[in-house]
Amino acid sequence: MDAYILWLIVGFVLLIAEILSLTFFLLWLALGAFAGAIAAWLAPDSFLIQALAGVVVAGVLTVFTRPLTRKLRKSGKGYEDAIDRLVGQQGIVIEDIDAGKTGIVKVGGETWSATSDEPLRKDDTVIIIRRGTAQVEVQKWGGTR
Repeated sequence: MDAYILWLIVGFVLLIAEILSLTFFLLWLALGAFAGAIAAWLAPDSFLIQALAGVVVAGVLTVFTRPLTRKLRKSGKGYEDAIDRLVGQQGIVIEDIDAGKTGIVKVGGETWSATSDEPLRKDDTVIIIRRGTAQVEVQKWGGTR
């Protein structure tokens, strides 16, 4: 059996193992094996060149993966929940909110449970100052904090 076929078999086995493990480390080894297959096709009698090609490709990919992923992570804004965008928006009280108690406000087309440090009456204009997981904290529009 030709050496390049062995390298291809090793590469495909590593590729399948990568698909099952999702580590990215085996992917680089698989690509190194494919580089070894190309080297074996070009230089069938030199195992040293084949092995060196595989090791160099896998090593370079492994070394440069970390800086590349750091750069990609910093460039993205990341996940932002819809409730995060509520802070600073204006709303209308649709159910009275007593100080320290829960009421309901309408922000855009959605209604939210809301709390406030001050009593707010129906139809008061409010601003969202803080968010929780299921409710928001509001204060009267134009109020100080």
